[in-house]
Amino acid sequence: MEAEDRVKKPLDADIGLEALRAECAGCERCPLGKTRTNSVFGTGNPGARLMFVGEAPGEQEDLSGTPFVGRAGQLLDRFLFAVDIKREDVYIANILKCRPPKNRDPLPAEEDACMDWLRSQVRIIRPKIIVCLGRIAAMRLISPDYRISQQHGQWVEKGPFLMTAVFHPAALLRDPRRKADMLEDMKSIAAKLEELG
Repeated sequence: MEAEDRVKKPLDADIGLEALRAECAGCERCPLGKTRTNSVFGTGNPGARLMFVGEAPGEQEDLSGTPFVGRAGQLLDRFLFAVDIKREDVYIANILKCRPPKNRDPLPAEEDACMDWLRSQVRIIRPKIIVCLGRIAAMRLISPDYRISQQHGQWVEKGPFLMTAVFHPAALLRDPRRKADMLEDMKSIAAKLEELG
């Protein structure tokens, strides 16, 4: 029965995600729905054991409708490659599905309006590990007082999920000195994924 579930899950999850994506594309729960070019729902393997969650789409993501495709996304791809994790094996999303003007930080009301979309994605995908990309995602998903510079790479259990946070790739573009920390955290994520089988 378990083997059957594993076989069925990606197809069922894919159907569920596509229906959710179509619904999200028309969302106007907050003012950002009127200013976006595209809603940026998420991308990757619908049966992923590993899910990355950032804060909000940037300009390139808004134009393409796909998360993490700009310079920060390319850097994330390099870190995934360095620890032998294929991007197509993971799922990547953001808390916000629409780009805030001038890439400003999301407002709490915007996060609140969007959280149901992310919760539904997590329910459908059922990842084993959720990695927050950056302090804003970590403060929303792990703890409101999360300190990324001190707590990055630390593991916590929340319900059925193992969670950690790493530096946002955009922060690494601004401060390359943190890249060594990021590589160590990504190695830890790869090891944890292997440990979970």
